[in-house]
Amino acid sequence: MTAESSINEARALLRRTFGHAEFRGLQAEVIGEVLAGRSAMAVLPTGGGKSLCYQIPSLMRPGLGVVISPLIALMVDQVAALKQQGVAAARLDSTASPDERRETWEQVEAGTLDLLYLSPEGLMQPSMIDRLRQLKIALVAIDEAHCVSQWGHDFRPEYRMLGQLAQMFPGAPRLAVTATADARTREDIRGELHLTDAREFVDSFARPELILSGERKIGRGRARVLELVAARPGRSGVVYAGSRDGADTLAQELAAAGTPALAYHAGLDKSVRNARFNQFLQSDETVMVATIAFGMGVDKPDVRFVIHADPPSSIEAYWQEIGRAGRDGAPAEGITLYSSADLAWALRRIETKELSDEVRGVQVRKARQLYGMLEGFSCRAAAVRRYFGETGAQACGQCDVCLAPPAAVDATVAAQKALAAVHRMGGRFGRGRIVEHLLGKTKEPTPFEAGLSTFGVGKEFSPGGWRDLLDQLLFEGLLREDPNDGRPLITLGDADAVRAVYRGERPVKVRRAPEAHDPTTRSGKPRGRKAATGAATPIAIGADDQFLFDSLRSWRREEAARQSVPPYVIFHDRTLAEIAQTRPRSAAALAKIGGVGQGKLDRYGAEVLRLVAQG
Repeated sequence: MTAESSINEARALLRRTFGHAEFRGLQAEVIGEVLAGRSAMAVLPTGGGKSLCYQIPSLMRPGLGVVISPLIALMVDQVAALKQQGVAAARLDSTASPDERRETWEQVEAGTLDLLYLSPEGLMQPSMIDRLRQLKIALVAIDEAHCVSQWGHDFRPEYRMLGQLAQMFPGAPRLAVTATADARTREDIRGELHLTDAREFVDSFARPELILSGERKIGRGRARVLELVAARPGRSGVVYAGSRDGADTLAQELAAAGTPALAYHAGLDKSVRNARFNQFLQSDETVMVATIAFGMGVDKPDVRFVIHADPPSSIEAYWQEIGRAGRDGAPAEGITLYSSADLAWALRRIETKELSDEVRGVQVRKARQLYGMLEGFSCRAAAVRRYFGETGAQACGQCDVCLAPPAAVDATVAAQKALAAVHRMGGRFGRGRIVEHLLGKTKEPTPFEAGLSTFGVGKEFSPGGWRDLLDQLLFEGLLREDPNDGRPLITLGDADAVRAVYRGERPVKVRRAPEAHDPTTRSGKPRGRKAATGAATPIAIGADDQFLFDSLRSWRREEAARQSVPPYVIFHDRTLAEIAQTRPRSAAALAKIGGVGQGKLDRYGAEVLRLVAQG
């Protein structure tokens, strides 16, 4: 079978089983690579259809598709969705009963199971490995692959074991997928999973449906969270809090104000967490107030907003958590509240962890970069995309910075000094050495370095002030960070933009002046340091179609309750909206709606057409 015919067959399967007319982004390229029997790594945006990249090849290639996933909730969700589409899928995890395990292995041995989901710990059990080695394996997919990297935002030591997959299943292609990995993390993933010779697919990180904003906190920010949620009634949302107590308190305050809110964190009994998680999935308007324990298992498509009452740990965490909104492609919001006290707390927390100096340094830098983005003047969406190494990112035109650019302090002269220092040092050093160079505090500088015109020209700012400015220059694409095997180097970014800064044609603005140098301290660090966001419009439904849309949602809610599954695994809101707007009168017409595959047409088609005829 030629590559073209394989993709055509995959496209037909996409339409027939999953109800989508065409692949998106890099999906077709990734699927084609795996169908050819080659391993790959794919970084696709949240909501960009990563799971199809291993589900479709598992259905097309001979044998069993094995998927490694970090969370039981994520496995439960994907298996439930696949079964709705008529795909033979199962999971083996700690919650599976003996009868479920026996039934799953009977399917595996009979060759009737297409996809098997496992945790990394479950996979690496000797008995599991022995059983799987006796089977024909179609592929091995490593979902949320950033968990393998110590530079990733959600590193999990058990993922390191997966480096053995190449030896365990030498004849099966391996596919590592994730939504959030910068260049250094991608490099680490490839090394740990022995994918150094495999193709790497990195799609755009653009999420045009997300409307981003950030606000400095007033006090602890709780009153502002209550205002923001109250302005979005009847919509499903997530509020992230930095502590268990914070999550409990905010949930109670929201509930007292009339919002159906639930708290979720690791301090709750497992049965309570599961019940609240399921209630959130099955509700159209519940707000979950959670710590980061409410994580990668969230695949609910109609989340309309994510609010960070306390900021996340990094831009990777920010993009993944914000990305839980708008997965159905309809407008959604990501709102972050932050303060200097939050940054100080984040840095103290990093200092208390048992980490190597190198890893601690990376985590500190990632925290500072997040706050640099929140405080910066660049379009928020474009800043995130540049952080992940995407070039040519344009302003989104809809975030708070684009709509209402903040007042600025001119830091062009300081930026010229920093850019010149990086240029004269030849891109061979990291940010710490560049700061030392600007301050003239390099230990035992070579005669060459000491003779450079930029040596010691930056004594007006503290080390922290220069680091903040370097972060700003990284966000604006004026500087670039090379991973360099775990020892990142700072080099010049876009050449035309850098020249424009040198010539004074492009100003560099900051929200406040960089921290001044204090000559009375050894380090130069000073001794002491001293609005309403409108709700995004949900899926647009005309007045003539609203009644049918509401009827379809009510039917979906009842059907989901009958099956004990989340409503969205039956149909997404966007699918129901398209049905309400186009009013198909036949099974053939209904099959043309996005999200209506053959399995769902067989299962629900008659009832949907009945509702259309009544509406």
